[in-house]
Amino acid sequence: MPDHSRSHAPSLMRATGTSYFPIALVARLPYAMMVVGVLTLVVAGRGSLAFGGLNSAVVGLGAASVGPLLGAAADRLGQRRVLLASGVVSTTALGLMAWVVYSPLPAVAVLVVAFLVGASAPQVAPLSRSRLVQVIGARIAPSRRSRTFDATMAYESAADEIVFIVGPFVVGLLATALDPWAPVAGAAVLTLVFVTAFALHPSARAAAGSDERAVPPAPAREIARPALVAVMVGILGVGLFFGSMLTSLTSFMADHGHAASAGLVYGVMGIGSAALALGVALFPSSFSLRARWLAFGATMLVGAALLPFVSSVAAMCAVLLLVGCGIGPTMVTQYSLGALRSPAGRSATVMTILGSAVIVGQSLASAVTGVLADRVGTSAALLMPLAAALVVVLAGVANALLTPGPESLPGRSAAPAQRARPRSGTPLPS
Repeated sequence: MPDHSRSHAPSLMRATGTSYFPIALVARLPYAMMVVGVLTLVVAGRGSLAFGGLNSAVVGLGAASVGPLLGAAADRLGQRRVLLASGVVSTTALGLMAWVVYSPLPAVAVLVVAFLVGASAPQVAPLSRSRLVQVIGARIAPSRRSRTFDATMAYESAADEIVFIVGPFVVGLLATALDPWAPVAGAAVLTLVFVTAFALHPSARAAAGSDERAVPPAPAREIARPALVAVMVGILGVGLFFGSMLTSLTSFMADHGHAASAGLVYGVMGIGSAALALGVALFPSSFSLRARWLAFGATMLVGAALLPFVSSVAAMCAVLLLVGCGIGPTMVTQYSLGALRSPAGRSATVMTILGSAVIVGQSLASAVTGVLADRVGTSAALLMPLAAALVVVLAGVANALLTPGPESLPGRSAAPAQRARPRSGTPLPS
């Protein structure tokens, strides 16, 4: 008998519309520009690297404090309302940041606005993941869900890699070509235009709060389950790696007389990262999520261990290429596990927690590594990415110990489990 569900079911691209992916990609760029943009602006306007690093950390604190609340609101009220409101507030906060740094107001006023910048940041990347997972569950044929889920998580992580590499580059380009306030102003414009477009996109109906309420949401305490906490700690480690790597690399390039090229060299890491992240969809099912985390986390760790011994820019590029080959697949794996383990009706909440963990890790590591580089030197700063990679690996070990059985991906049997624990978004639990 022919499989009519398969023949008539749309692809993910058709289910979302062709405009979805470019809009969602650009809409997440301001989030990746915030930390470095605020750092650049405050250092230029207030003349203090330490104060600039503190403001970057406060941006991360704001994102970590409020981001998950925005996700919870999206689960309850729908993505569209939350994104439109946070987009307006974020645009205003970014514009205010560009003004307050050069104003006569005291330092505490700058810190308050920096917190508002982080707190109001639209959670585009995690909400995009949540939205697409729900579309897969609702519109994709069961026989195709597994591969579509893998490919979607791979693409989303590659997109994050691209924007977290491109974001600092765009900040440096705008600050150099125009003025230190230009990156923050540019982020405000991008937020107003593209976050609004992302919020109003027809695919948002797939993640509407009314749809979520068709399944009673699980108690919030289920988010604190150890297996899910291990994923949160692991992705925090990736954020720590991003922040410590960029900051220590900037110090390294300054020692070699090429400080302005730090963003370009940092981009080398994104080559292997994006390529391997996209390749995750081709991995066999026998290569479990548990094993992927350990294998590619170890790749990160090996590359990070080589950093203190690098003495030339060419060698640094080679090591960054190796490290990138570990980061991309690790992030794909972590977000996949986060999606699979999200309690019923809490998909957006979990995704925003994971997204906030990346930026808070980046912010804190940037501040700490900057202090180390200033007071001790580049050699000490280059040890910070190693410490971050160790966090990723240890969290991967904890994940393996907490989940010794095979993971269930969408569309791979386990129908009784699906009935026992219905999910709006991810058809099967982990």
